[in-house]
Amino acid sequence: MSKEEICTHLGDDYDRYLGAIVPPIFQNSLFTRKTQNHGYVYTRISNPTTEIAERKIAALEEGEAARCFSSGMGAISAGIMYWVAQNTHVVCVKSAYGPAREFLSSYLAAFGVEVTFVSGESLEEIEQVVRPNTKLLYLESPSSHIFAMQDLQAVADFARARGIGTLIDNTWATPLYQNPLRYGIDMVVHSASKYLGGHSDIIGGVLIGSAEAMERIAYKERALFGSVMDPHQSWLLLRGLRTLPVRMKQHQESAMTVAAFLESHPKVERVFYPGLPSHPGYELGRKQLAGYTGLISFVPRAEDQAIRDMIPKLRYFEHGPSWGGFESLIVDVGVGISEEASRSTGIPHGLVRISVGLERAETLMADLDQALNTLP
Repeated sequence: MSKEEICTHLGDDYDRYLGAIVPPIFQNSLFTRKTQNHGYVYTRISNPTTEIAERKIAALEEGEAARCFSSGMGAISAGIMYWVAQNTHVVCVKSAYGPAREFLSSYLAAFGVEVTFVSGESLEEIEQVVRPNTKLLYLESPSSHIFAMQDLQAVADFARARGIGTLIDNTWATPLYQNPLRYGIDMVVHSASKYLGGHSDIIGGVLIGSAEAMERIAYKERALFGSVMDPHQSWLLLRGLRTLPVRMKQHQESAMTVAAFLESHPKVERVFYPGLPSHPGYELGRKQLAGYTGLISFVPRAEDQAIRDMIPKLRYFEHGPSWGGFESLIVDVGVGISEEASRSTGIPHGLVRISVGLERAETLMADLDQALNTLP
């Protein structure tokens, strides 16, 4: 079954729901078993609407099973907690999502969990920091600010030979353009708030892996921490999944055009985008990625305050976090950061990130051009 058919048809049992093309929202907390056991007890464990989304996403990622969560961080935290225990060690790429870094370095420190951050650009770097008590390699490839990449096959082979788990945030690439389980990675996490939802109207997360691991997570890490996706969220996620291939095609086409435009702009010092040959991970990306998405970063040739002043002059880019929706966004992640923050995360001074939405590429380029030309 193609990925387009997975998005549009897999898991949709029309006869089960009286012929409804769109499945109903089972917006209820419990399921009665007075006269018959239908296989459901409580939505904190499972729900029919949510299960359809889980089946589609598991198939898209080529995994055995998936579990949906009420936020991306809910999924990330559950995935990490599946692997770690008291007084264990984690290796994490330094350009990973900020809250994931904080969860590892700050919150879990109270339980004796230690973390070592690496660039992830070479396997040798990871080999040098692994300890006897290392339980997890936490990856993000491409990462969400500078799009650093890790060699998934090499990392998976190394970890598996030593009994170390591997968990990757695959949100940037989506299941359409990268499938880490294919390379031997143990578990994949997505923020469903981004491309999977696609309309900037849900907060959600998904974990994908073996059926055994997902079953445990359903009853342990997800049920006990309570980060369960609401049925209405699940229904909105299903709506987003049905158009995912069409939307991603447009995001990719526009972003490739915009990235090339920015790279040639005199007011831009550097562009970060895996689809450009100038990207450090371009050749690795050609092996691992089936396509590219709409998230781009660049460093304008200007001081911090000038960059801040430029952002409100954009007409079609809204200023805010997140990405992957229909709208174009900009966020000044590297403006005003300290030297230490830049060193520890790999984010260069002055970096701004844009999410290329579904507007015409020509419109977005004209908007960026007029704003950049206001820089001194």
